[in-house]
Amino acid sequence: MDTAPPSSQGNPVVRLPVARRPIVQRITLPSLAALGGVDSLALGALTLFLTGFGLVMVLSASSVESGVAGDPFSSFATQGVAALIGVGGMLAIATRLRTSWLPRIAPVAFAGAVVVQLLTALTPLGTTIGGNQNWIRVGGLSLQPSEFVKLGLVLVLAAFFSRRPGELLGLRGVLPPLGFTALAIGSVYLGHDLGTCLILALIGFGGFLMSNVRLPVLVVLGGTATGVLLLFSQGNGSRTSRLAAWSNGCTDLLGTCWQTTQAEWALANGGITGVGIGNSVSKWFWLPEADNDFIAAVIGEETGLLGLTVLLACFVAMAVVLLRISTRTQDRFTRAAAGMTLGWLVGQAFANIAVVVGVAPVFGVPLPFVSAGGSSLLANLAVVGCMMALADRPVTVATTTSIVSPDHPAARKSAVGRR
Repeated sequence: MDTAPPSSQGNPVVRLPVARRPIVQRITLPSLAALGGVDSLALGALTLFLTGFGLVMVLSASSVESGVAGDPFSSFATQGVAALIGVGGMLAIATRLRTSWLPRIAPVAFAGAVVVQLLTALTPLGTTIGGNQNWIRVGGLSLQPSEFVKLGLVLVLAAFFSRRPGELLGLRGVLPPLGFTALAIGSVYLGHDLGTCLILALIGFGGFLMSNVRLPVLVVLGGTATGVLLLFSQGNGSRTSRLAAWSNGCTDLLGTCWQTTQAEWALANGGITGVGIGNSVSKWFWLPEADNDFIAAVIGEETGLLGLTVLLACFVAMAVVLLRISTRTQDRFTRAAAGMTLGWLVGQAFANIAVVVGVAPVFGVPLPFVSAGGSSLLANLAVVGCMMALADRPVTVATTTSIVSPDHPAARKSAVGRR
C-alpha cells in the first residue's frame, strides 16, 4: 500500500514567544569631578552629614509633641521633604549653575525676598508664632521669607563688591551696601524677629570684612550697628525681660529663665556619652522648642558631650573650608560671598549653641541644617550650592611684563644674577 509523504504545507507552525526588551530608566548622578575640587567636596560632605544628622535629631526631638497632635512623624516628614528638595537643588546649583548668572540675578532675588518679607510683616498674610510675625501660611504649608532675605543679602552685597573694591571705599562709598543691609534688617524687624536681625548684621559685617573695607570704616560701621541693635532690643517687653534676666544671672527659674534652665538640665543629664538617641527626658514637654531653637540641648542630652563636640567640629571645619575659598581666590564676588556665608552659617550655629548653654540671652535662631524648619534648610542648602559652584572658579593671576629692553645693561645684570 502506497502512502504519500507528509506534506510540508500541512504541518502546523508554532511561533515561539520573543522576549521583549525591558524598559530601562537611567538616573544619572553627577560625578565627583563635576562637583568640583577639594574645597567644594569638603563643603558638600559636611553639609550632607549635618543634614542627615539633623533629620535623625528632628525625628527624636519632635516625636513626642507630634505624637500628641496625632502623627509622631509629621515634623520629620516635613523636614525630610525639605531635605530631599534642598539637597537636589544644592547639587543642581553646584554642577549646573553658571556662576556668571549670580551677580545678574542678585538684585531680583534680594528685592523679591524683601517684598515677601514686608508682606509677611505688614499684611494679614503673615502668621505670628512665638511673638514674631515672620511666616506666611498657605494651606498646610508655611514659609519663612526672612531665611531667603539672608540669601538675597549675600548675593546683592557680593555683586556690589565685585564691581567696587572695598579697599577703595570710604564712608560715602559704603552707603549702598549699608543701605541694602539696613533694608534687610528693617524688613525683618517689622516682624519683631530680633534674632534674624542679628544674623543679617553678621552677614553684612562678613561681607565688609572679606571685601577689604578699611579698618576705620569698619570701626565706625560696627559701633553704629551695635548701638542700633541695642536700641532695637529695648523695643519689646519680652526681649527686655529676657535681657534683664540673663544679665542678672537668671534667677526666675519658673518664669523667664525656664527655657534656659531646662536646656542646662538636659545637658547635665546627657553627661559625657549621653542617654542614647530617642531617650531624652527634656523633650517630654519640659523644654520648649525642643526640635527647633533648642535642639542642641536634646543633642547634648542624647549624645552627650561627645556628640556636641562632633557637631561643633563640623562647623569649625566648615569655617575653615569657607575661609580657604575666600582667601584662595582673586574673584571679589567669591571672596565676599564666602565671608558672608561663613558669618551666616557658622556664626548662627555658634550663636544658637551660645544661647543653649546660657552664654548669650535667648533671641531665637535655629541651628543651621539641624533644627526643624523647611525654609531655613532650603535657604542653607541653596547658599552652600552657590559656594560649591564658586569654589572652583578659575583664578586669574596677575602677571608682570618687563618694560625694559633685553639689551639694556640693567636687564643683562639681572639675567646674570638669576644664573
